[in-house]
Amino acid sequence: MKDAAPKLVLLLAGAYCFASFTHFFHNAEFCGEYPNLPTWISRTSVYWTWLALTALGATGVFIMQKIHRATGLALLTIYGALGFAGLGHYGLAPISRHTAVMNLTIGFEIVAAAALLTVTLRALAKSYDADQNPKHKKV
Repeated sequence: MKDAAPKLVLLLAGAYCFASFTHFFHNAEFCGEYPNLPTWISRTSVYWTWLALTALGATGVFIMQKIHRATGLALLTIYGALGFAGLGHYGLAPISRHTAVMNLTIGFEIVAAAALLTVTLRALAKSYDADQNPKHKKV
């Protein structure tokens, strides 16, 4: 695929990357303050997890732009869906036990993930439709 990636997907992938970093940074730096967070979760493990997730998103962007649009979009869809893992904090303790900043960073990540997920799913559906209905393909 030689054409440019959809600008909105790139914009939202970047926004989600920033939002996830905001949440993961806060989580890493204030690990001991998050209620009921398992002791095996450390500052280092939080940063490594963020790097792994970001690598998935970056790979999706690269593949979408350079190799195969639908495959890249699928990886970005997974990347966006993983953003909902932050809701797991509320399985450990209710919203009221989290500080305003904790809730803000979790919410920021969720909203950005939802936006990315919505746009990538729509783009995948359009890509699938174009593959299934050749008369809709652009020449």
